[in-house]
Order: sequence, then structure tokens, then C-alpha cells
Amino acid sequence: MQSKTASTVGMLKIDSWRIVMRSERHVFSSVLGLLFLLSPFASMADKTLTEADRLFEKGDMQSIRESIPFYLKALEANEDAYEANWKCARAHAEYANKAFQQGLDGWKGICERHGKEGMKYGEKATRLTPDRIEGNYYYGLCVKSYADAVSVLTGLAESLKGSTQKAFETAYKLDKMYKNGGPIKALGRFWFVLPWPLKDIEDSLKYFEEHHKYFPEDSEGQVWYAEALIDDGRKAQARKLLEKASDGDDAYYSKRAKELLKENY
Repeated sequence: MQSKTASTVGMLKIDSWRIVMRSERHVFSSVLGLLFLLSPFASMADKTLTEADRLFEKGDMQSIRESIPFYLKALEANEDAYEANWKCARAHAEYANKAFQQGLDGWKGICERHGKEGMKYGEKATRLTPDRIEGNYYYGLCVKSYADAVSVLTGLAESLKGSTQKAFETAYKLDKMYKNGGPIKALGRFWFVLPWPLKDIEDSLKYFEEHHKYFPEDSEGQVWYAEALIDDGRKAQARKLLEKASDGDDAYYSKRAKELLKENY
């Protein structure tokens, strides 16, 4: 009797093992099938993102604008892709900034539209991966472009100050040297352009001084630092920066430096 019972138990164990193995094979086959179905979409998204990057990296306005639909197409394949979201925000910010600097007809409309559109993707990127710098940094730059068009006061009315400050401060903490000290410079400008009583010239100068220490040849930094110094009554120090920027290679900031020299000296 005991032998028969042991035999029965043994058979049950074997049957159970076979059921488990069949179940595992079924799950494995299902996973493989799912991966097979998804792989063409992943491959397509990768190719689309590569093409978007290729266009963006050309650097001219037309190519940057043409990159945006490719980033959007990549997001259609995966709307929660961190890389596609922050790069889409970057493309909107860069296109708007170039329109602003070149003074194109209708630049305000371009900055308003692309700044606001880019903010959506930058914000999404910060929600997806809050401890990465790109989403935070380009969200802030999109707000800047939007404010260039509609005014800082409108931005304040739309409660954008807090999110912009948080984004730039987060970017600063994560990697303040990113993009040649972009987060340092952005915070300097942020505290400078705010209207009274929010404006903080001491904080603005603190960040610009830090940026200038690391990147003394940066024309944008020179001009923005000089504007803050003029506002603080330190015109002699500002003049040296403006004279240097006026001889620089950056056409927009060379022109802006010459305008500030003419206005103040």
C-alpha cells in the first residue's frame, strides 16, 4: 500500500512538473511573440530619432524646424520616451531662439508658439525622469522663448516663475557645467529679467560672476553679465565686457554689445 501511494505521489509530482514546464514555455513564447511584434516599432522609432538628430545637428533654422516632425513621429511610437521628449523640447527652444536673434518677421508668434509647444515636451521629460538634466534645462529655455514673445509679466500671470526656477535650479544641481555652463547663465538671466519686487540683482550677479569665471570668452555670458553690472551701477566693469563681446564671433551678441555701448557710454 505504501509503495502504491509513493508511486501515485511520484506521478503527481511529474505531472505537476510537466504542467509548470508547459506553462513556462507558453509564457516564454508569449513574451517572444510580443517582442517580435514590438521590435519593428522600436526599430522604426530609433531610425526616426536618428533622422531627427541628423537634421537638428545641421544647426540652421530650416533643418531644426524639419527635425520637429521626426521627434513627434518618434513620440507616436512611444509617448513616454524620455529622449524623444527632451529633444523635441530642445528643437522647439532652439528654433524659437534663432527666430528671436535673427529678428525674423513674425518672430514673436514663432517664439510664443514654439516656446509653449516645447514646454509640454520639456515638462513631460521632467516628469518621466526628474533627475536628468536635459528635460529640466530645455523646459526652462522654452519658457524663456515664450516669455520673449508674450513678456515676463504674462509668464508670471500664468504661474511659470516657480516651475522655471525649479527647472533651472535642478539643472544647476545636476550639472551646472552642462552646455558651457548653461544652467549657471540661465539662473543669472532668470533673476535679472524678473520685474520688481521679484528681481534679485545680487543673485543675478552671483551667477554671472561664477559663469564668467569658468567661461570668460562666452559672448552671451559677457553681454548678460554686462547688463546686470550696468543695472548695479558698475558701468566701468561692464564696458570692458561689452567691448570684448562686440569684437566676438557671435553676430547677435556682437550687435547687442555695440547697442549697449552706444546707449550707456
